[in-house]
Amino acid sequence: WEKRHTIKVLLFLCRRRYPTVEARAEAFNGSTHVAVPSDSDFLKALLFELRLTDDQSFVEHRDTCTRIDHSSVRSVRVEGGDLWPVVAFQKSGLIYACLPLVEETLEPRPPLLTVRGLSQGLALLFGIVDYLSPSRKNEAELNAKIGQLRNLLIQACPLGTPLNTNISSLNSSFDDIQVVPTDEKQPVWRSNTYKGKPQVNVCITEKVKCMQYDKRDVVDMWQVYGAVNCKCDIEGAAPNVTLTLNLPTNGSPLQDIVVHHCVTSIDPAMLMSSSVDPLDDSVYSGPYKFPFIPPSDSFNLCYYTSQVPVPPILGCYQLVEEGSQLKLTVNLKLHESIKNSFEYCEARIPFFNRGPIAHLEYKVSYGQLDLSREKSLLVWVIGQKFPKSSEVSLAGTVTFGAAGEEHPTDYVCTGNTAYVKMYFRIPDFTLTGCYVDQHSVQIFTPGKPKITASRELISSDYYIWNSKASAPIMYKSLYY
Repeated sequence: WEKRHTIKVLLFLCRRRYPTVEARAEAFNGSTHVAVPSDSDFLKALLFELRLTDDQSFVEHRDTCTRIDHSSVRSVRVEGGDLWPVVAFQKSGLIYACLPLVEETLEPRPPLLTVRGLSQGLALLFGIVDYLSPSRKNEAELNAKIGQLRNLLIQACPLGTPLNTNISSLNSSFDDIQVVPTDEKQPVWRSNTYKGKPQVNVCITEKVKCMQYDKRDVVDMWQVYGAVNCKCDIEGAAPNVTLTLNLPTNGSPLQDIVVHHCVTSIDPAMLMSSSVDPLDDSVYSGPYKFPFIPPSDSFNLCYYTSQVPVPPILGCYQLVEEGSQLKLTVNLKLHESIKNSFEYCEARIPFFNRGPIAHLEYKVSYGQLDLSREKSLLVWVIGQKFPKSSEVSLAGTVTFGAAGEEHPTDYVCTGNTAYVKMYFRIPDFTLTGCYVDQHSVQIFTPGKPKITASRELISSDYYIWNSKASAPIMYKSLYY
């Protein structure tokens, strides 16, 4: 109830409707248009779609196994029909949602990549997430920020089109709202002009998600999610910048590319490269050129996914019960194609639905093993490099004391169903091989700009399941 109550407060205090956009939607969608219901009816329908109501009975259109959610874009059933596309996701106990404008009829439904409002809506929601997230543990501060959001949304999205998705950079006071630029050449997303030496900072961040089972009858899964963040300090009302992403000859093609609305043109082949159909021959291998007029603040130029041939770290986890003890072995191997230079690398081994660890005997071939203060988690610190063999191992036995309320529980990880979760960051490396050639960045403005490019690979939901017990085929965090 506490979580649902928080969700209701956020939706009702931060809701904002745009009658002009709703009128445009009716004009574009024609007979396929579904009117947006009242706030209370929309909230009720959204919670039902997200399975957050008390009624947990089976509903075919929502719960059928033939329907698999590949993204945060949903169809919400209301009295007048199905509202689509509704962008909705959960983060730290809150729901963030918006209904982007589709500038065409809705039957048949157009491909997501052709709906321009999706990337704008996601960028705006991510800006709200970044604005609220630092205050999640302080209820008073969170409530104060929620109270300011309505004023901030008036600045960020005054007429239904996001002008500035960096909510944290806005001022909550109406006295300091910036006026629309008077220079006709200056786009509305450039809230001010820069004065000084031109410089461009680009950072490619790739996150790799992975599920490894070490079983013949279950296929391991992994995928890369990338984002290209830019900060362009350039003089002029509407500076033109062209940035190119490159791949090495053996690099994995970028797919499912979604671009920021400031991008002025793009090769259609880039947008057609999709991971939905693995047999599709429309894969585009680059180079990926993005001409754009940058906003004043930091922004994500594009997002992408990629199907890489192997995960960076291959693992095997075995956990068996022998009398009153648990016997565990963990083997990890760094793939030969991966840069062996980590900022950090560790494997965390949680024990759910059990008491505190009373006795531990172990042997590690490399690194060190620590026991958490709550005595329910083993942290294997591998460090900044794997050994020359690229392989490390851990073996040990664990016994537990009496269980208490303070120890972690999990309804999925019962019995010997358990996992090892990897945490690592590799600087100056991407799993796809994607990089920015500093010399290829073109800026059509006087002066020689300073170009800074960096990249990184970070683990995200990287699980290695116990091969001696049953494991779910797909395990997702409730909040992502």
